[in-house]
Amino acid sequence: MTGVLELRDIAESIAREAGELAFTRRVEGVSIAASKSSLEDVVTEADREVETLIRSRLADVRPADAFLGEESGAEGGSSGLTWVVDPIDGTVNYLYGIPDYCVSIAVVEGEPDPSTWSALAGVVFAPAKSELFRTAVGHGAFRGDERLVVNPDVRPELALIGTGFGYAAEKRVRQAAVVESLIAEVRDIRRIGAAALDLCAVACGRLDGYYESGLNAWDQAAGALIAREAGARVEGRAGAPSNRRLTIAATPGLFDFLHERVSEASHG
Repeated sequence: MTGVLELRDIAESIAREAGELAFTRRVEGVSIAASKSSLEDVVTEADREVETLIRSRLADVRPADAFLGEESGAEGGSSGLTWVVDPIDGTVNYLYGIPDYCVSIAVVEGEPDPSTWSALAGVVFAPAKSELFRTAVGHGAFRGDERLVVNPDVRPELALIGTGFGYAAEKRVRQAAVVESLIAEVRDIRRIGAAALDLCAVACGRLDGYYESGLNAWDQAAGALIAREAGARVEGRAGAPSNRRLTIAATPGLFDFLHERVSEASHG
């Protein structure tokens, strides 16, 4: 049976290749392939090309595993493992040449649903910054060779919090109201535009906490495990696993404060 470290190494190798392809296509110029949920929610030709590469590489080395990708959907397998892939997380950043985008690859045991699966390994690679985050369950989280530990617990008024917004205008209005209610109680709020990188930011101490509603499985599969292995508490509403309704990742001492402030006001 393949161990979690070997699965992590497979994810890392493929993520690096996929990230270099995404970076090359960004330098060459980006073309929009389609809009998805709204005109603001775009997919580029590079998203599709990068996912095709990842899917092909995984089929070569792990043919019995299932696959769930943002662009190409799901395909079943017989091993009980599923690879959960976001080929370019932060597509709007990517479109505008903002370097905060990444390739996210995770492997999970069970159904491809963050409320029920057991995440085994994950990698988040930001090629424009040459940063690679990686983890395997029980083996810690790393940025390159540096082991990651979340910030020591901080008081809410000194906490830097990350969040994100959906694409539908009416949802963004609701989410802005949550920010308005929270911002006076914390040091400041950041909106980076890539959920996987937000979760990794909690893991490496660039953020003290992060919350968002509406995340898909591929948005959080790798990043949530990286944050958790770095010591973050990662949950949804009322002790549920993180899911589409709500994901919160924070230093343990800050989690309850953040949960109380955002759980009732956030809508998936």
